[in-house]
Order: sequence, then C-alpha cells, then structure tokens
Amino acid sequence: MSTTKLTTIRKFCTANSNPEIIKKYQRYFKKGYDGYGIDDKLFLRQIEDWQEQWKAEMTIDSYLDLGDELMKTGRFDEKHVAINFLKSCRTDFSKDTFQRVGRWFDYGINNWATTDVLCMLILSAMLLDKVIGLEDLKTWIDAESEWKRRAVPVALVELDKSSMDLSPSEAFDLIDPLMLDDSEYVQKGIGTLLRGLWKKYPAEVEDFLMKWKDRCGRLIVQYATEKMDKDYRKKFRKSK
Repeated sequence: MSTTKLTTIRKFCTANSNPEIIKKYQRYFKKGYDGYGIDDKLFLRQIEDWQEQWKAEMTIDSYLDLGDELMKTGRFDEKHVAINFLKSCRTDFSKDTFQRVGRWFDYGINNWATTDVLCMLILSAMLLDKVIGLEDLKTWIDAESEWKRRAVPVALVELDKSSMDLSPSEAFDLIDPLMLDDSEYVQKGIGTLLRGLWKKYPAEVEDFLMKWKDRCGRLIVQYATEKMDKDYRKKFRKSK
C-alpha cells in the first residue's frame, strides 16, 4: 500500500515540477533547494484529493508509516505531503505521535522551512490540545539536529499567535538553555519568539534581553528588537 502511494505522489510531483518556482525558491536555502517547485494552491488541492480518495484505508499509523518513508527518501515537497497528511489526524495525536515526528529530524528534516511547517501544523496543535506539554518540548533542547532545536522556539511562536496565552516565564524557561546556541537558525527562531512576546510583555522581554545581550548570539537580539524604535533598540547592543 505504502509503495503504491509513494509512486502516486512522486508521479504527481514530477509531472507538476516548475523550473521557475525552483529558481525562485533557491534563494531561500543556503544549502540548496531539493524540491520539485510545485504551485502551492495546486499542491494543497491535490493533497486534499488524496486524503479524500484514501480516507477509508488510512489511519494515523499508516500516515506515520508513509511519512517515515517520505522523510527518509523524499524531496522537499514530498516531506510537506507527509506533514499535511498527518495534520488531518489531529484528533488522534498522542505522545507516540510526538516521538515519531521527533525522529523525522534524525533522518529527514534538513531545513528551516520544513521545520517551521511541522511546528505550525503539528507541534503547535499538540501543545494547544495538551497532547504534550512544554516539558516534552524541552527534551529537544540538547538535540544534535539544529532543526530539532529550532523547533523549540518556533513551536512557541505558533502558540503565541493562538488563543492560548503563553506567559513570558514559560517561554524564558524553555529557551534559556538555547540562548548560547551557535546555530543561526536557532537564534532566528528565538529572536522571532521574543519579538512576538514583546508586543504583549515588553518589560519582561526587555529585562530578559538585557540579561543576555552581552553573551547570546547577535541574531537573537537583532530579530527580537526588530519592531522597536531605531534609537530605543540601541540599548540592547553588546557592551564593549
């Protein structure tokens, strides 16, 4: 079953590959874009069609099995198929689902965009539905994969955008161990989270930044202070 579906997905991707979209996307990926370059609207419609066609035979376990294969051997677009398929099983998410998608970082998720889509569609839903708690996400802070570490702050970015009120203390507790991370993508994720929190809790975020500004990566401060007044954000420059 899985082999047939893999073939179907790959035939569609090959048939709808667009060189112009590939060229456009290349600029966003320093290590190269390995996708087919498929129009987003067309691709999402097709994913919905597959879900409708296969709904009688697919369960969350079979979608996870298919996802494992797509993550191991698939290109950029195919990995996003796996995430979108899993999104449709939200009511069946469990701690086991969290562990399974966590392993995708070990052999499949290798860029910021796939990381962020997983955070937006899967991890934030798990947090909102209380399938997992922040303590579960905290187990990823020592991960070898920079993308898995990036997922920690980015999942909170999505949480902050939702109706769930993320307190500064909860966020700081989670990202504190990552503040010295040397990955630019982890730093950008942390900075983006702090920028969003600053809109609601300016005093708390500014105190946190002042504590870290002389030690943390500069991208954290750059992203976190992006919406501040130009002169005001000078106070967060690293001391000489």
